[in-house]
Amino acid sequence: MVSSSHEAHHRIFQKNPGLFASAFRTLGIPFPEPVAVSLMDTDLTEIRPLERHVDTPMRIDLEGGGSLLLAIEAQSKKDPDKRSSWAYYLAHLYAKFRYPCVLLVVCRDKGTAEWAAEPIRIGLDRHPSLVVSPLVLGPHNVPMVLEAATAAEDIPMAVFSAITHSHDPDIAAILDALAEALRVTDADAAAVFAEFTEAGLGNSPAREIWRNLMGTGLSHFRGFVAESFRDEGRTEGRAEDILRILEVRGVAVPDEARERISSCTDLAVLDVWFERAVTAQTADAVFGDG
Repeated sequence: MVSSSHEAHHRIFQKNPGLFASAFRTLGIPFPEPVAVSLMDTDLTEIRPLERHVDTPMRIDLEGGGSLLLAIEAQSKKDPDKRSSWAYYLAHLYAKFRYPCVLLVVCRDKGTAEWAAEPIRIGLDRHPSLVVSPLVLGPHNVPMVLEAATAAEDIPMAVFSAITHSHDPDIAAILDALAEALRVTDADAAAVFAEFTEAGLGNSPAREIWRNLMGTGLSHFRGFVAESFRDEGRTEGRAEDILRILEVRGVAVPDEARERISSCTDLAVLDVWFERAVTAQTADAVFGDG
């Protein structure tokens, strides 16, 4: 199941598209000057019943003309299946839009970051037909923002740094610097970034540190992030209900069907599948395919 910390780690790019420029500077990679950034549909589903969703896709229009696509994936652990998915995402995006494509993977632990950075080679060992070389941001290369003045200069990057280093021994100092910077930031913007931070810290001990720093636990904020994560919670819960019903009824659920249910973000569709799951004799019947 997708967690709020996973969502926050890539959705911060959706809320502040310019963050990718700071991220590329952190990696030391020259990047053309962007003039516009557009969010794109996350659904890369083909006509056949196999759903694939890139976490955050963006189209970046560059100064001097031309565009490129940036596919951002948040990865919390090693997952061999993801490597083939990433290759698919880039191939699909390029085939569909004909823009150069860049894959950026964001991680919260060094081991996962090192794994994600390994090139994906498809074809012959000595002559691969396709090579995917992800750019990776993780604890190994994202700077820790320990000073409030530095955090105030680039709040989105400071939030991203806090999420990325959520398990670091110095997380309390990072959060203290961020909290101090947010107190002198526009109240509405500070509320959104505070929510992003809380969601991004997940169930880690750092989340309690952050709640204590914020005082109220942010329960009085009802902004963009809070609403979107409540929606995520409803869809996750409904997907779990469907799978549980099928399990109790003894209906076999192939991995592909399980992934289709778990990754669906349309609550109306999940409600239909839930009703079918009560009587369906097969997983295909849940989707109306049998």
